[in-house]
Amino acid sequence: MRQEIQEKVDNFLFSVNQELPPGMELEFEGFYERGFFVTKKRYALIQDDKIVVKGLELVRRDWAPVAKKTQEKVMMAILKDGSPKKAAKIIKEVIDRIKNGEIPIEDLVIHTQLTKNPDKYQQMAPHVLAAKKAIKRGRKVGRGSIIRYVVVKGKGPISQRAEPLEDADVANYDPSYYIDNQVLPAISRIIDSLGYSHDEIVHKQKQSNLDAFFS
Repeated sequence: MRQEIQEKVDNFLFSVNQELPPGMELEFEGFYERGFFVTKKRYALIQDDKIVVKGLELVRRDWAPVAKKTQEKVMMAILKDGSPKKAAKIIKEVIDRIKNGEIPIEDLVIHTQLTKNPDKYQQMAPHVLAAKKAIKRGRKVGRGSIIRYVVVKGKGPISQRAEPLEDADVANYDPSYYIDNQVLPAISRIIDSLGYSHDEIVHKQKQSNLDAFFS
């Protein structure tokens, strides 16, 4: 099957390139088992168990490992297995584990580098306030330092609840933050590109329509 497709591709490329002006050539990029397109420049494909992403923001430096791991598993469920049901199950299981306090602290840590000394910042981002807490507690922190922090429960803004990893208690992390600001945003590009909202996937609504996409 794959060889037959490759032969058709070669014939197509040859016929098209014969008509193109000098200096222009249409090239074969790769053979992909499955993919989805948002626009012609925004898409995700899979080739030999490796995901190729163009124009979709699927990686952010300020994501905790729990968000990155969930994102990768969801992508593999959709692109490799062609199973939106599996993707929805993965999301539901991760959310349940977060709510039940079952996520290890190493999967909750957010890493952000200071581009200047903490006292030079005007905007008090979470990593800046975590750095200032570390300084008050006797640690040496400055420009270039990698700040590792966990967002804990509390009534104040998120930035004020960023605790340095050294002082964070895994039993006190904020489940709502890691669900609403980490896991769900990490999968939103994938789910939204298929025309589904967070609620529709998490609660498995309209599942039959999403299954039809892969039939």
